[in-house]
Amino acid sequence: MRWGRSPIPRCCAPRWARRPGSSRRPTTVGDALASDNGGVAGKGKGSRSSRGGAIPAAGPVSGQVGGGLAELAPDRERSRAWTLLIDGAPQSHVDLDDPGHLDFAYQRRIGHLIDLIAPARQPLNVVHLGGGAFTLARYTAAARPRSTQQVVEVDGALVAFVREHLPLDPQARIRVRAVDARAGLAKVPDGWADLVIADVFSGARTPAHLTSGEFLDEVRRALAPTGWYVANLADGPPLAHLRGQVATAASRFAELALAADPVVWRGKRFGNAVLVASDRELPVAEFTRRVASDPHPGRVEHGRALADFTGGAAPVKDASAVPSPQPPPSVFR
Repeated sequence: MRWGRSPIPRCCAPRWARRPGSSRRPTTVGDALASDNGGVAGKGKGSRSSRGGAIPAAGPVSGQVGGGLAELAPDRERSRAWTLLIDGAPQSHVDLDDPGHLDFAYQRRIGHLIDLIAPARQPLNVVHLGGGAFTLARYTAAARPRSTQQVVEVDGALVAFVREHLPLDPQARIRVRAVDARAGLAKVPDGWADLVIADVFSGARTPAHLTSGEFLDEVRRALAPTGWYVANLADGPPLAHLRGQVATAASRFAELALAADPVVWRGKRFGNAVLVASDRELPVAEFTRRVASDPHPGRVEHGRALADFTGGAAPVKDASAVPSPQPPPSVFR
């Protein structure tokens, strides 16, 4: 899930949502299909993905899922690209023709880590906690063919919605499980994963049971000895949640780095931060260079500076864990 108002790629605020005073909302899935197919929903030829399967109609489509109203808004600048929103909050952006395109800043930062964890195109075993529109799983499949991936997404209705309208490449080795993230992680064999990516939100908050040291114990169990844990975190002033998450990761892993927008670092705005943790040395210099050269540059901290950032925050335990903070209403204006 992407937070923050500025800078915002145009696709992340679909045109129907950007026009002042506009009351236009996406049609229902059935209405959109009926319009595309001559008036009979679900009939006719429709559009097809270059990799097989249906793609959305020309206009926005929506459907009710477990987390609320899921909406697919077309990207007016990329012909077969879509933004997934749930209850109005941007979740994912997918370009069916170019899965290597990552539009949200935090997803680009995770993409850099997917690129840096191993030599180019080397296959990986990856666990994605939180599915969204499977953006990062698609990216991994394109960048690292023959990778084996497990996506754990608790919202089964969302999984079906995305599969129907933004189909996965049938040749990609991606398995999707509709279960709770921690329960799904428990099914991963010991030491199987080269990479565990956590991007989990219930509504607009990361659930409490995915913020604790005990949760990270389960992550470590699933990771190979040289594996990486990557998490999308969201917080705002005074950054107490973010400090606690860094302290918790530091209690379980030897090496950490954290990337965020400068305004988030300064505690000026609610936004995303990408954490990477491992027991082996991280390519901090190259990660820093890539994050700084992004279209919307960020800053990476590690080592002593990151330890100082925690300000003595205590690691989070299951018994005291709470969800990540609710974003302020202004985030989505």
